[in-house]
Amino acid sequence: MDVVIQSEGADLAAHIARPRTRGAPRRPGLVLCHGFPAAPSGAGQAGSTYTELADWLASEASWVVMAFNFRGAGASKGNFSLGGWLADLRAAVAHLRSQPDVSGVWVAGFREGGALAVCATGDDRAIKGVAALAAPVDFERWAVDPRRSVEEARRNGAIVDPAFPADFEAWAREFREIRPLTKVVAVPPRPLLVVHGTDDITVPLVDARALADAAAGDENAGEVDFRVLSGAGHHLRHDPRAVAILLGWLERQQI
Repeated sequence: MDVVIQSEGADLAAHIARPRTRGAPRRPGLVLCHGFPAAPSGAGQAGSTYTELADWLASEASWVVMAFNFRGAGASKGNFSLGGWLADLRAAVAHLRSQPDVSGVWVAGFREGGALAVCATGDDRAIKGVAALAAPVDFERWAVDPRRSVEEARRNGAIVDPAFPADFEAWAREFREIRPLTKVVAVPPRPLLVVHGTDDITVPLVDARALADAAAGDENAGEVDFRVLSGAGHHLRHDPRAVAILLGWLERQQI
């Protein structure tokens, strides 16, 4: 089912997949988050395979699964900002939570989407758990040279309004203010899955270790599932091992 979600006045395109089999009147729900489009003019294709992933997870795990596009990506309207993307994720969570057949919401994200999933879960105690795959520990890469970052977003189509951002300093400041590493400590005792590839040259493996270590205090270690995939790169959405790990994690959740 394709739907439109409202987030701060922006229309977000979303797809909700439900299992074909009938059974329990209410099921757990999962929100899937894509990463930032890297290729020139790539924003229009961002998250294009996530509807397929949502359909597959809904069928295999018997969950209600939502895949959506952040503002400025896919068929969603608006212009990219990190704070805006975090607001979009909150809107997606609220929409899925409002569905009468959803008993609770988990979040899973790849790359920047995984980092924002950690932030949203740290802020919202009602989210049941979070999975972060190939996620950076912070957004320092963009904060170092925000002028270059805004130009990158223009090139890939995530920013289409020539007058955006109206307040460049506020737009740039979000790259330092939104920090997954400070939010992940609030995730336990809820479950956290961290998956990373040894050959990820975009986000170093040390980022994943830092996220897992920050969450896994002595009392919470059992709630943190940290997996390292030998030979895997940055785009774990297309690594069947990573998708299998995510599916297994969903099947082990306390529902």
